[in-house]
Amino acid sequence: MSYTVSTKHCWYNDEKVIIKMYFLNDVPFTFDEMPDGHLYDRDLVEEANKNKSYEVDDVYKGSNYLILEQAHPCFDPIDILNPEVLPEDLIGFFSDEEDYLG
Repeated sequence: MSYTVSTKHCWYNDEKVIIKMYFLNDVPFTFDEMPDGHLYDRDLVEEANKNKSYEVDDVYKGSNYLILEQAHPCFDPIDILNPEVLPEDLIGFFSDEEDYLG
């Protein structure tokens, strides 16, 4: 089975911050924090307002589900159709390039 990764900018943690949420087939599994000052970016705030707000438990439940299904990109070798969308620290695990660092 092949999986698709997508991202959305969403409110997080009682709508205190905006994050870049990563989804595997629409299941949230990790996120990146935005740089300082991101709340002053009107376009980013408007985008986050259009998307669902997430809490710590949402990411925990999504990650736990993917781990139980042996389909979590951080832990399991799965076929991802668009690995370039993954967080930077995971792209190396899914690219065809040889890892010369380790």
